[in-house]
Amino acid sequence: GTFTVRLLQTSIFQNTTLVETEGLGLLEDIELGSLDKHTWAIHFCQPWVRPALPRSDWDTIQNMIKIYLQQFNHLINEGAMQKDVPYPFVAQCVAGCTIFPNRTSHAFAYVGYNGQDFLSFNMDNYTWLPSQDTDLSRYVRDVLHNYTAFTELVEVLFNDTCVDDMEVLLHYGMAALERQELPVATVFARTLSPAQLLLICHVTGFYPRPISVAWLRDGQEVPPGPALNTSAILPNADLTYQLRSVLAVAPRDGHSYACRVRHRSLGTRSLLVPWGDSELVLIAGLAAGLLAAVAVAAVTA
Repeated sequence: GTFTVRLLQTSIFQNTTLVETEGLGLLEDIELGSLDKHTWAIHFCQPWVRPALPRSDWDTIQNMIKIYLQQFNHLINEGAMQKDVPYPFVAQCVAGCTIFPNRTSHAFAYVGYNGQDFLSFNMDNYTWLPSQDTDLSRYVRDVLHNYTAFTELVEVLFNDTCVDDMEVLLHYGMAALERQELPVATVFARTLSPAQLLLICHVTGFYPRPISVAWLRDGQEVPPGPALNTSAILPNADLTYQLRSVLAVAPRDGHSYACRVRHRSLGTRSLLVPWGDSELVLIAGLAAGLLAAVAVAAVTA
């Protein structure tokens, strides 16, 4: 499959001498480690991460991160003073690499300023590109191009080190990446007015993140429209996900409704939760009308 390692950085520049930095490393959506905001030391979030690489490799990565952050803070402060940027302000970075099924790879790096896209790094010709054409972005771009040591560090850290180390991390972390948790779906209703009823399908506890949730009216999928509203997929505290899908209907309209859930953990089957019936039903993916099981136990078995 396709896998991505991302390093997230948020630096709050309170003034020219005080910078508060937080960092997080992710393999897909799995937290690998975080940075201590005071010492910039790596704290490992998964038990398999530290053994994945030799101690000397982690020491090298740790030193590269510290050098990068020192240079980053210096360059950003220099630009802020030259262009009279008011303090405090926030700089955010996301960088990493993606490995594709054919084993080719792509590295990336983006910089944000006060919540807006600011710069991106072109890994093909090792140049910085402004995301918005402003005097400040052009100035910072020129400073970075003139400071070749920083650009070379970014190139090595995210184009070489990232790809090499991700191969090893994938080997150690594959069990975590392939983890599957079954979705739990509940359907309930809320009355907005005598003329409108909201049917709510709440789906939670599933992993991995990709999922398909749809409403069926008399067995037919309800198409997108103003009556249908599905939330974003949100994280739970136990490293699973949740979302809800809301369908506005008229009370007692004579139709039957059900929430259908498709997820990798269900295989070729679907989870069907009818409105007005607490049963959970698994239906075969190739024969949607054929009931494969009726009991809740069939879903969790």
